[in-house]
Formats: sequence, C-alpha cells, structure tokens
Amino acid sequence: MRTISKGLEPPSLTVWKRANPHKHYTDLDTDIRRDIRDYSLKEQFYLCAYCCQKIQDINTCHNEHVEAQNLNPSRTLDFSNIVASCNTLNQCGDAHESQHLPLTPLMTECETELRFKISGRVEGLSDRATTTIQVLNLGDHEKNNRALIEKRKQLSNALLWKNGINPNEGLEDEELLELLVDDLAQTQQGQLEPFAPVVINILRSWLQI
Repeated sequence: MRTISKGLEPPSLTVWKRANPHKHYTDLDTDIRRDIRDYSLKEQFYLCAYCCQKIQDINTCHNEHVEAQNLNPSRTLDFSNIVASCNTLNQCGDAHESQHLPLTPLMTECETELRFKISGRVEGLSDRATTTIQVLNLGDHEKNNRALIEKRKQLSNALLWKNGINPNEGLEDEELLELLVDDLAQTQQGQLEPFAPVVINILRSWLQI
C-alpha cells in the first residue's frame, strides 16, 4: 500500500449533498460516482488503493468505502472514506465487502507494517496488518492469491531491472538506494509506475539490513 492523502471532494458531490442532506451513496447518480472515481484516481496516481497495480481509467475501477457502508452508514458520502479499487475478483475491494479493515491506505503505517518480498509475497508486521492482508487477499501465500503474487513479482522485478538492479543480488549502496526510492516516488504525467510503492517498500527493507 501507499499512503493516500485525501483532498477536497468533487464539487458535484458537494452540491448534491447540500440538496439531498438525508440521502446516501446508493442514491447517487452515475455521473457523480464517476467524478468520485476520477478524483480518487488522481489522488492515487492511477494505482489501486490496496494492491498498487495499475488502473487505466475510471471504467476499470470502482469506488471503495474504506469503512464499509454497512458498518457506518453515516460515512457513505464522506469523500475522505472513499478510494479507487481495482476490479479484480476475490481481491481488494471485491474481497473487502463489509468486513472491518484495521489497517488502511489512509494511515501512514500502511507503508511500514506491510513487508513486500522479491518473491512477490507480502507479510504483515503487526496483527492488524496480517488481518488486512487476509481481508483484502493481498497474497501472503500462493494458495491464497497466486495470480497477484506472480504479477507483483514480475512487474516489481522488471522495475528493478529497468533501474539497473538485479533483484536476486540487491544493492548495498545506501546512497543509490535512497536516490532510487526518490525516483520511484516521482510521478510521470500524474501517474506512478505499477507497483512502484511495492518496490519502494522492498528497497527500504534493504536499507534496514
């Protein structure tokens, strides 16, 4: 995950809420829902809020309530509670449904309590991180989500090779690692490379060794 800083909600949502103070997200029309996805995607630099894979556009994702609508109906129209999730079956938003999510991309700790590995797997460094991985099916073990683990491994390795690093050998030069972390955190035309936050997480773990 990568920490998401939520900004101002779409003006269309603000106007609608003022005109409909007692309604909920399920009452929204399609255009306003699209505006929410558009704003969320730009905040997330076109990466899924949970798995960090690439989201092409607002037609290939959905509005995801971090605190599920059934758990807190009062927040269904709270833009600070909505992110863009990929549409992958049995993963991320599709897996979340109405379960409690103890660690979210709205918390800075999401970048330190999840540890990604060159193998493509992810492990939780806290109880809440472990629970979150299981709820979102983020690939702690091949039997749970082999497809994501393999995709994360291939694209992360490709990004490392692209930057001159052999994934199997790593890199011991701390200065170069820091520079690479900074480079990967930079957007190109408002977008981040697919799984860039995953690679940053791996590089930071190398810095701690």
